[in-house]
Amino acid sequence: MMRDEYDFSKGERGKFFNPEAKKNLPVYLEAEVLEYFAARAEAKGIELNTMVNELLKKDIALIEGVK
Repeated sequence: MMRDEYDFSKGERGKFFNPEAKKNLPVYLEAEVLEYFAARAEAKGIELNTMVNELLKKDIALIEGVK
């Protein structure tokens, strides 16, 4: 339940801020893409995120190889 007022007079700005912190942002796949890769990952017995990361690393290598 929210109070009408909160006392922040003893608060410390930036106490938990860490400029070195890394953020993992969510990536949303289209339904048909997700279904396709989820089925392939299951058939191979690996996690979906592992498969997608491997594919993306291969794409990065291809892109960098063309430069």
